[in-house]
Amino acid sequence: MGALEIFSSGFAVQILKTFQELWYIWLPTALFFIGWEIWITYIQIYFVANISWLLLEVKVPHNVFKSPRAMELVFNALHNSYEGNRLEKYWKGFVKGWLSFEIASLGGKISFFVRVPKIMKNLVEAQIYAQYPEVEIAEIDDYTRFLPENIPNENWNLWGVEFGLTKEDAYPIRTYMDFKLEDVKEEMEKIDPMSSLLEFMSSIREEENVWFQVLIRASGDQWLKEGEKLKKKISEKTKSKGETFPQSLLPGDMETLKALDRNMAKLGFDAGIRVIYAGRRDIFNFINIASIMGVMKQYNSQNLNGFKPQRSTAGGFWFKKKREYRNQRSMVRAFRRRDYFYHPFRRKSFILTSEELATIYHYPGRVVSAPTFERGERKKGTPPPNLPV
Repeated sequence: MGALEIFSSGFAVQILKTFQELWYIWLPTALFFIGWEIWITYIQIYFVANISWLLLEVKVPHNVFKSPRAMELVFNALHNSYEGNRLEKYWKGFVKGWLSFEIASLGGKISFFVRVPKIMKNLVEAQIYAQYPEVEIAEIDDYTRFLPENIPNENWNLWGVEFGLTKEDAYPIRTYMDFKLEDVKEEMEKIDPMSSLLEFMSSIREEENVWFQVLIRASGDQWLKEGEKLKKKISEKTKSKGETFPQSLLPGDMETLKALDRNMAKLGFDAGIRVIYAGRRDIFNFINIASIMGVMKQYNSQNLNGFKPQRSTAGGFWFKKKREYRNQRSMVRAFRRRDYFYHPFRRKSFILTSEELATIYHYPGRVVSAPTFERGERKKGTPPPNLPV
């Protein structure tokens, strides 16, 4: 029976009539779920708005010889997956905590920052000091407030982008292990993937800013289940069952399975990456936008994973200027608030493991020599002995 015959037979009319007669069942149910979503959103916004935040600057001295593995250990120690009990979640609006690791170039002067909830300050400091005892950590004012509050305006222009992954979460990007930072012993022979970002940041002019932000929170295990499905799908290309790496698989498939296994053995984080370039309109250079995109492509692998633009401040085709202005204002507010996982600036996050995070954000050693990379002259003192570990 076709659609036209169904309507002409009165069957659809009967369904509609029954639907109307049972309004006392479906309408309260629908209103309950709508009201529940509004309530959860409201209490979460209230909870997040009352978190007390601190911005810490991390100054790295010249004599740091550690690989990104040290930063991987820092991320592992900060993997806090506590989600709260039912009372905390559904009455107080408790949400899983998150951190923002940032690099900023303010007129070519490069600095490293971590934005943390006040209650986590000692924990974060302790873990950084544990792996980088030579660094200096100090609480500072928010550097993003040095630009006009109403940016973009008649004097300042702004462009921003948020990145996502090109493939499923379980596929890894190119990490410091692929760049052989662990295998090469001579400092001058090492290739640090962060060098490109820092060299670019050091090249901008005095009244230009580049802000790089990596937001993280501990993830659940759903991505691991999806990773197992991917591994099974790849393994089913062969008739050989029961082998960890079937010999009849193509070499590329075997390498992919090994990469998936290594990545899934690491701790996973929900992540978001956001970059903003701002400058006075008379010196704003669109070439810098291409440079930012190029820096992120070095982590891409054709057979594994990589980064791609997920959202930008571009205005599209219709009402281009109005939409671009709205996107610019939204992006800079989200950056300043360090919002990504919850309303009102909720975004689609993705999974990065501690190894991947340490690749794109770590405190570089002597191999990185960007001319305006500000380092601490020397360690001014040891960390406080009573910091929690």
